[in-house]
Amino acid sequence: MAVCPGGHDSASDDFCHVCGLHMGGRLVPSVHATSGVSAVPALSAAPYGPSVPPSSFPYSQITWTAVVRADRAYYDKVREVTGPRGAAVGFPGRAAELRFHLVGHQMRIGRRSWSRGIAPEIDLSGPPADPGISRLHAVLIAVPNTSWAVLDPGSANGTLVNGTEITIGDQVRLADGDHINLGAWTAITVHRDDHLGDYRAPR
Repeated sequence: MAVCPGGHDSASDDFCHVCGLHMGGRLVPSVHATSGVSAVPALSAAPYGPSVPPSSFPYSQITWTAVVRADRAYYDKVREVTGPRGAAVGFPGRAAELRFHLVGHQMRIGRRSWSRGIAPEIDLSGPPADPGISRLHAVLIAVPNTSWAVLDPGSANGTLVNGTEITIGDQVRLADGDHINLGAWTAITVHRDDHLGDYRAPR
């Protein structure tokens, strides 16, 4: 059992499963638009391979958005697997759709915990709160060619991309419209938007 620079016990030698801090103590700035939390520790991109911020061009700006909603079809499938145990978790009757702009090198997905020092950029604390989502459940990572990938660092209940569970520790590259499912009923759909500007070729 390793101890992270924040003082938490962690089963991983690369990053802390409690606060998301890299075991070497490295931090990168946390920047995001929607959840209102700023200047919090973020996972170093180093353990997950090369990571670069999305690039922009003189005539085109590419942005990505993550849309979070309650997915009834996914909830029903989870209920089939978990049986009576899963029946204790009800599907939320009213859950607002959330939108997060993907910015910077990486964005953590999870549930905020001030006592543990965890403040993910995509905070799914609710209400309604999905009890199947770990404090640090997954990480969205910027990759070359203005795209993003998702990685599950070791969540309790796993992460699915387009209906297939991903392997813990593997980066899975995402395309426009891909669906990420996690927890008991949460779905995250990523969207790529290309904004064309008034560009004139140099003479």
